[in-house]
Amino acid sequence: MAVVHEPARAVNAYAPLPAGAREEALRFLLQTAADAGVTLVATKPDGDGERRLGQAWPFPSPFQVTVRTVSITDGVDRVEARARRSLERLGLPRGDTLLVSSADDLAGAEGRALWDRLEALKARSLYRRIGFRAGVEDGPALLARRFRPDVIELPINLLDQRIQHTGVLSELATLGVAVHATSVFADGLLFISGEPLPPEMARHAHALSRIRRRLAEARIDPMQATLAYAMGLPEVSAVIASVASAAELRAVVAAANAPTPALDWAALQLEPATVAAAGPRAISSAA
Repeated sequence: MAVVHEPARAVNAYAPLPAGAREEALRFLLQTAADAGVTLVATKPDGDGERRLGQAWPFPSPFQVTVRTVSITDGVDRVEARARRSLERLGLPRGDTLLVSSADDLAGAEGRALWDRLEALKARSLYRRIGFRAGVEDGPALLARRFRPDVIELPINLLDQRIQHTGVLSELATLGVAVHATSVFADGLLFISGEPLPPEMARHAHALSRIRRRLAEARIDPMQATLAYAMGLPEVSAVIASVASAAELRAVVAAANAPTPALDWAALQLEPATVAAAGPRAISSAA
């Protein structure tokens, strides 16, 4: 899971609680995750989320923690220092995985120098694995052949199945790369009902309505369908869902443990041409 700390999302989870209860709610969320068998927590270095998590881990913590780098804009020294600082803020002697936050950082002039720093942190056992985050438009398989990562985090969801159908997942499996699926809920597009769609997706209202109708006719909850699609891909080793509260996590866990529906997954995607027209990141933007 990825814990959502932003007030806009977390307000329903935290606002009604008295002072100090926000931290208690986070501890309860993490303990709920541990009890449910969640094994991976994905973090990012912006805001105060790392520090909050570091103060709230259950003991002993059962989680493998994935850390993202900051942008290479300020140089590779800054990236390395911040990766070390992330462990301090999280209260961890070492992390499971360190991911370059943007494939653009590796594609640039300092990409190799950046990767060398990650390999050095791995050699010092500060992180067990290294990798990067990418989208289908970044050419993840090409980058994987160049850098040989342990892990790649990719946006994979029911509406945008390009990562699967273009053969990227198969190629990464051949290279021995573990794939973590993110953006599995497609920015909540299948859950929007009676509300305006984001402007970049408004033109696809009819297609989304058709997909929701097919799921309703099959008596399948959209959350169950989206999770079942991602979890059913044999090349995917972890599926990451963003949650803001223990209640949200319980709903996700229940949907993930529901029987796998017999659906024609290909019929539930937006057509590839439609996805391209919407923009490569339009339905792959969730954390």
